[in-house]
Amino acid sequence: MVKKSSPDNSPFGMGNKEGSMGIRRIVPNIVSSCPDLCRDFYAGFLGLQVAMDMGWIATYVSPDNPTAQISIIRGENSPVAGPSVSLSIEVEDVDRTHEEAVARRYPIVYPLTDEPWGVRRFHVADPNGVIINVMCHQTREGAGQKQP
Repeated sequence: MVKKSSPDNSPFGMGNKEGSMGIRRIVPNIVSSCPDLCRDFYAGFLGLQVAMDMGWIATYVSPDNPTAQISIIRGENSPVAGPSVSLSIEVEDVDRTHEEAVARRYPIVYPLTDEPWGVRRFHVADPNGVIINVMCHQTREGAGQKQP
């Protein structure tokens, strides 16, 4: 049984839908021909920890939020389609993360930008060409909030 926390007895106030699966987490899986480079990117650069490594699949998990995970599956991407995944990863300090990405010479494909909707972000390509939207919510008054 899922514990409900909002006044309408549903998580996040969305109403109780019949047939709800009670999803606990969603883990993106990326097929990669370079899992060792992925380990350096996701563990070395982003600070995720290896939660499981079975050789053919490795799962990385946030040490601060164990439901924030990504799995890398050893294999080959389609040469025609290429990667069809993109990810958004919220970090505490996007400026420091950007500096680290530049220092590691990871391809920055969208510059560090303050967006009008209240996030500061940049895009970096992982070793598979998957675009990672690295972002944080800005802390200035009213950032990210709808104005009346």
